[in-house]
Amino acid sequence: MDSRAFLGLERASERSFSLHVVPRLTTSGGFLFGGAGLGAGISALETVTGRRCTWATAQYLSYARRDERVDVEVIAAVEGSSVTQARATCRVGEREILTVNAALGDRDFDASGQFVVMPEIIAPEAARPRTLRAAHANSIMEALDMRYVKGRDLEELDGTPSDGRTLMWVRIKSLVDGVDAAALGIMGDFVPMAVGQALGLRAGGNSLDNTIRFATLVPTDWVLLDIQVESVQRGFGHGTIQMFAQNGALLATASQSCIARKWKT
Repeated sequence: MDSRAFLGLERASERSFSLHVVPRLTTSGGFLFGGAGLGAGISALETVTGRRCTWATAQYLSYARRDERVDVEVIAAVEGSSVTQARATCRVGEREILTVNAALGDRDFDASGQFVVMPEIIAPEAARPRTLRAAHANSIMEALDMRYVKGRDLEELDGTPSDGRTLMWVRIKSLVDGVDAAALGIMGDFVPMAVGQALGLRAGGNSLDNTIRFATLVPTDWVLLDIQVESVQRGFGHGTIQMFAQNGALLATASQSCIARKWKT
């Protein structure tokens, strides 16, 4: 299965697609997981333009509920010789739920480099599985394999703040055709989870946005999320993620703001 099959994204016309909000794409509350929405937008944009995504940002405007159909429409605003600026608008009926703006393309440039280093950590096979809440049953969390390198289980969240950093290996269990930009969009939506880790509370949040910038894509089974929550103020959390392949290559960086919420259960 590739990322498009995981998302269930089906092409309806030259510039339009649809997906059904099935349990593996939902949050514990039964709504479309923000990363799945971003991933669907990226997949649609890459398909229509025929170019690889360099940067994408999603603004989450409303919710798509489980069993609803999401229609995705792509508009190429500016098409240059090497870069296309485009957007994907996602709707449920007439209601707009999220918009993805993106730049896509590749350029010939005779210099390159990676200037951040993956931390020296244990392999995913040796890392501790993340303990899920009962509410996570029948949601996207069951479709992911998540292993803490630095993180606290539920019973360890005693109100003591951390330094705001969480390290976690993640893979999509059913993904066998490699990690692409859409898959990284899905996996880049973990700042809300890390807000609870930073505060030391059973807490998380609802994403307001997600911006992802792609570096290089290399074969990897697992993706390391190096998450840094920078601030929780005025009821909102803000943070960034560096996403590494198992060989240390930087795949992408992501940043998010979210509405901070304490869990009811």
